[in-house]
Amino acid sequence: MKICGPKLSLCGLIISVWGIVQLVLMGLFFYINSVALIEDLPLEEEYHSLEDFYAAANRAYNQNAYNCWIAACIYVLTLLLSAQQFYMNSRVTAN
Repeated sequence: MKICGPKLSLCGLIISVWGIVQLVLMGLFFYINSVALIEDLPLEEEYHSLEDFYAAANRAYNQNAYNCWIAACIYVLTLLLSAQQFYMNSRVTAN
């Protein structure tokens, strides 16, 4: 069943691949606690001890990594839909 045309399905393929690559890499960098991404963490301004800060930062890094990987999985679904549409459009135009 065709839902979108050939140009839109190709655009969906390209954007999906880019989204998967970007979000998997961002998830990896969050997972290894990259210091460059600390500004993206939902942390409080002050903590009572250094251990509290480290614990909160580790939780936030892990949560952001999981969020990125979940979004990458959603992009995989978009990639599959776009690939199916691209295949259907190429079959229809070839005949």
